[in-house]
Amino acid sequence: MTNSAQPMFTTALGAHEHTADYDRVIAVMTRERRWRSRMLEVLAPSPNQTIVDLGSGTGSFAILVKDTEPSVRMIAVDPDPAVRAIAEDKAGDRQIEFITAMGDKPIASVPEGTVEAVTCSLVLHQCPIEAKMGILKNAYRLLKPGGRLLISDYGEQRTLLMHLLFKQVREVDGCENTKPNKDSMIPSFMTDAGLERVEELKLTHTPTGSISLYSGWKAA
Repeated sequence: MTNSAQPMFTTALGAHEHTADYDRVIAVMTRERRWRSRMLEVLAPSPNQTIVDLGSGTGSFAILVKDTEPSVRMIAVDPDPAVRAIAEDKAGDRQIEFITAMGDKPIASVPEGTVEAVTCSLVLHQCPIEAKMGILKNAYRLLKPGGRLLISDYGEQRTLLMHLLFKQVREVDGCENTKPNKDSMIPSFMTDAGLERVEELKLTHTPTGSISLYSGWKAA
């Protein structure tokens, strides 16, 4: 019998054989330093906070947070074991908790309502709508009242050039998965998940389209 269920996420760069090249490609093709630094600036991690990175990939943002505020309890969640192996190697002796799991699943070591911030980078555009909503609802569950979700991902492509460049991403990650991002539906999905004061804070133009930084809060 053939399993026709739609995969819950697209593998990094579209195929496992490209996983080892992920960091190099992302650095060049997404202007990674710029949008990650903007996300970190807004996050502004404080001492002893608990922060969960859903879909943490090769750990780049988790490492950046930990280097900025070493006392943070940093939890990096990703479903791909090969990607986790790269992340753990990069992290070295930094105290980051790596968990192999889908971002829409409860985390046994992190009770609901105990997290100051949840982050999610370049994940939602790789997922079907069901998984997108599952991740957003999980973020809401994890957050403390007054906690914040930050998302950096492809959003509305406002110029013809950005629209054309984003076609590269759509070819790799799938037109169906990427359409809600392109159609600027992520903010409404965040609101549907229960978040308030949802807004797009920053926009970074890249060789693969524009990446938006979205923010939403759990009511205090």
